[in-house]
Amino acid sequence: MAKISDILAGGPSYSFEFFPPKTPAAEAQLEETLRELRPLSPTYVSVTYGAGGTTRERTHDLVVHINRELGLTAMAHLTCAAHLESELAGIVTRYRDAGVENILALRGDPPKDVDLPPTELEHASDLVSLVRGIGGFSIGVAVHPEGHPASTEKAADRANQAEKLALADFGVSQFFFEPQVWFDFVDDLAALGVTTPVIPGIMPVTNVKSAKRMAELSGADFPVWLEDRLRAVEDDPEAMHRVGVEASASLCRELVAGGVTSFHFYTLNRSTATREIYAELGLNSASG
Repeated sequence: MAKISDILAGGPSYSFEFFPPKTPAAEAQLEETLRELRPLSPTYVSVTYGAGGTTRERTHDLVVHINRELGLTAMAHLTCAAHLESELAGIVTRYRDAGVENILALRGDPPKDVDLPPTELEHASDLVSLVRGIGGFSIGVAVHPEGHPASTEKAADRANQAEKLALADFGVSQFFFEPQVWFDFVDDLAALGVTTPVIPGIMPVTNVKSAKRMAELSGADFPVWLEDRLRAVEDDPEAMHRVGVEASASLCRELVAGGVTSFHFYTLNRSTATREIYAELGLNSASG
């Protein structure tokens, strides 16, 4: 296995994100997805984590399984929301003992109506410091090209993100749909002196309703032109899938033209759209 900071220093990176399955059927679906995506030789994969530890064991087990059984470099997401500092230290130490070398440090939001311990670390940067103190990890943070959902002022938000990135080894972005969003973001970071590598997150839109809902929750703008194209074929799932894949592939092509060399794909535990985008971009040969 490898540290993601070393991977990024060595050249382009193409990575995938998964979430822990909650049912036997979902587990079987994810295993199939992992089998289908493994031949694309991702530089790493990441596994999400329910805020407050709602998927703690499933995240841990899946990350270790991917590292040990599949031979892929895996990154564990970890949130500080609704966790005691001692709990977080125990989780991180357990990852280190299991040979996991990569963690994405997140603030997270505690789930509603669930009795959980109070949050002791308020910000992702606090979690970065804790993981750094334990040692042995490459540490990433989430970045938001269109601003953190809780932010109200752009300049302050950019400054906060720059400070967080200064503590981390790399950043992985929330998904977005317009190339200029990314270019404006990295220009603003550069103006603030950021040199930490950041990777754009790409989410193929294969269901307009769920994608629009996720965009609203994440603070991403869902462009009218994309919604119109998807709504026009909403009654034809295959056509909507094709529109979503082409929109994501087009976004990636424009980012590449602007100098982007690495991508992080939100798979939603399915492989088809990601494999099709790979083919569209000619990444199959580049990654293998």
